[in-house]
Amino acid sequence: MPSQSMIDRSNLGWRLAAYIVMGAFTFLTVAPLVWLFYSSLKPNMEIVRNVVALPQNPTFQNFVTAWTRGRLGLYMLNSVIYAGVGTVVTSMLALSSGYGFAKFKFKISGLFYFFYIIGLLITVHSVLVPLYVLETKLHIDDTRFGVLLPYVAFGMPFAIYLATSYIKGIPDALEESAVIDGAGYMQIFWHIIAPVARPVTTTILIFTFLSNWNEFVFVFTLTSKAVLRSLPVGVNAFAGGMARDYGLMLAALVIATVPMLVFYAFFRDQIEKGFSAGSVKE
Repeated sequence: MPSQSMIDRSNLGWRLAAYIVMGAFTFLTVAPLVWLFYSSLKPNMEIVRNVVALPQNPTFQNFVTAWTRGRLGLYMLNSVIYAGVGTVVTSMLALSSGYGFAKFKFKISGLFYFFYIIGLLITVHSVLVPLYVLETKLHIDDTRFGVLLPYVAFGMPFAIYLATSYIKGIPDALEESAVIDGAGYMQIFWHIIAPVARPVTTTILIFTFLSNWNEFVFVFTLTSKAVLRSLPVGVNAFAGGMARDYGLMLAALVIATVPMLVFYAFFRDQIEKGFSAGSVKE
């Protein structure tokens, strides 16, 4: 049998290897962000001369020009609307649907649930063309409603899967006691199911918001008016007509990145608790 000293050396080796891997991963994650931030303070000519050098004459002019010329303020407002409204609607529909699938036993509930879950296998690109044709026929293309509709539709399958799995684990005795006290289904949902399911609701809110905020394809395909574009699509415009000014491009990327960093900084604890406590509960 191996001695205790051999075991300790083996454990030390594994810990050292783990630290090396984590350190390398951290460097590969943080280094590009650091380069992005300090390079956005450099004039275009400095970037062209030396990509990795620190800025000799730091300036915030890139941010001012990118914000005004690229209309990033408008695009950010649109992203807030799309992400906020889409997240709230998706979360409410998913939680209420999850309650129905988990607690109401009717004959075709399994079939409906199957159709929702099969949506996890459908990719955005596979339905993009028919979706565009459908919205054009319904005259809802180039509208915010036309953007929000697929946001909600594609966010529902995963959200319903999480909500249904979690609510199934809520004891039926809580509902039965509420029914005995005269509570209706809506009262049970709002006063029992919703508070108890708060962890999974947090998970759904976070996941859906991040997905909607970073979404690009729907807005790019379903809108042609600049006033309806979101922040990712607006930043993409810097890769076109303003592609030769790398300072503007980097400043626009920083503007698009900062909201997500701020979001994580303020809601870090909720994100960690949501993804741990909001995992599937059978």
